[in-house]
Amino acid sequence: MSPKRFFLICLLLFICVQALLPHSGHAAEQSDTTYEDRMNLYKKTETLTNVPWYYLAAVDTYERGLRKALRDRDEEKGLISIFYSPSQWAGATNPDLDDSNPLSISIFGGVGMDGDGDGIADRFNDADLLFTFAHFLEKYGFKEEDMRIALWEYYKREQSVNIVQSHAKTYKAFGTLDLHEHSFVMPLHANYSYRSTWGAKRGWGGRRIHEGTDLFAGYGVPIQSTSYGTVELIGWNNYGGWRVGIRDLDNIYHYYAHLSGFEKGIKKGDVVKPGQVVGYCGSSGYGKPGTQGKFPPHLHYGMYRDNGVTEWSFDPYPLLKSWERQAYKNKKKS
Repeated sequence: MSPKRFFLICLLLFICVQALLPHSGHAAEQSDTTYEDRMNLYKKTETLTNVPWYYLAAVDTYERGLRKALRDRDEEKGLISIFYSPSQWAGATNPDLDDSNPLSISIFGGVGMDGDGDGIADRFNDADLLFTFAHFLEKYGFKEEDMRIALWEYYKREQSVNIVQSHAKTYKAFGTLDLHEHSFVMPLHANYSYRSTWGAKRGWGGRRIHEGTDLFAGYGVPIQSTSYGTVELIGWNNYGGWRVGIRDLDNIYHYYAHLSGFEKGIKKGDVVKPGQVVGYCGSSGYGKPGTQGKFPPHLHYGMYRDNGVTEWSFDPYPLLKSWERQAYKNKKKS
């Protein structure tokens, strides 16, 4: 092969690889634009229906999480993730399940509505989807309890209602949609170690698998929230000892266990952010309330994804490593 031909082949391969790699600057710009465009949709629909934007954002975010967890739902085609089946949208008795005429849809008992004034109720149109769901919510009223009743009527599941209201509380507290940054679970200067321990056998309390990653550190090392979210549970668990559970905006439950104690003032329902201290490393658990010292001090960190029906654990180790690397990068920049 001639040197010229070899050079051209290498150049072509380089161009192809570069085209496949993500460009961080462009991705960030696109993300910012996405948040802005979504917020504009939420605010516009709030004006039309009086449903608070943060509840619309919460429902949309919850449904986006469901699309990640459920195999029978494709990725959203636009900005809004709220999902309606063809029979829900057009009406179960409608002979045309692709019907987009608001009048015939209403005749056949469908929910689809025209949200942007073009005379069409399109199941894949962002404005139509958002307006249709907001119209359902507004029928019940605008107080927090009214929203809770409406969400129950729609999802028929207490945990789904709790998650949506958790999302709404988080969005309302920070006033923005750009809340998906993460933090490592311990300060980088702490003396800690960890490896992948998800799926290992555990015997106390019966045979079971280990649903998390153990991070070993000294007593009292601060434990930090890895995400934005709300404190869903706090207190004693016979397995996990003193523990905190935080629900993030991806519908994921973050479980921090075996703590020696909680950060002063933290309580159920509090909104937290990445890097915020929620407790301290310890060795509590495996017994009645207050049991300590049955194992070396460490943090058990678990992650559980909700799919609208149930929750299941998955290995948090890869994400922990990713957040740790990012934390070191951020430290070098500062």
